[in-house]
Amino acid sequence: MNNKLWKLFCATLYLSTFTFGGGYVIITLLKKKFVDGYKWIDEKEMLDLVAVAQSAPGSIAINGAIGVGYKLAGIPGVIVSVLGTAIPPFVIISVISVFYKLFQSNLIVALMLEGMQAGVAAVIASVAFDMGKDVIKEKDAINDIIMIIAFVANFVFGINVIWIILTCIVTGIIRTMLSLRKEAGQ
Repeated sequence: MNNKLWKLFCATLYLSTFTFGGGYVIITLLKKKFVDGYKWIDEKEMLDLVAVAQSAPGSIAINGAIGVGYKLAGIPGVIVSVLGTAIPPFVIISVISVFYKLFQSNLIVALMLEGMQAGVAAVIASVAFDMGKDVIKEKDAINDIIMIIAFVANFVFGINVIWIILTCIVTGIIRTMLSLRKEAGQ
């Protein structure tokens, strides 16, 4: 295994092992590792990978690992990053399932998990803030309006996120087609 694949495997294994709170948390850590740390991916590409990971069916952590792995090393990158991301939860859930009855009634474990929820909520809020800030930095008023409408639709009106994502996909396709048509006309 070459050095880049080994680093990719170790990074995804480490991130997946020590990440609590699900896919949104690991996406932030993937950004910190591969955009800010290794500088293998630029920030815009990472936002695109996150958008695809969120929109695709399945686990956002695995989808994110697939995107990053493919971007960095093609199919071998996908394989090592998915393995690195999948092994820790598989092992941890296997161990927890064996000892479930002990954990279920343990007050210390229950309180610890409850405390972790607050930390996870803070990390997810940070991810949302960072992603929103990056959209605003692009200085594209239409993107800003789409982001605000999507937030209001979900938070205020309780519209299912699937409908919001599908609407944003259609909007993105239409905007891209109009942009391509405009470029072709010039």
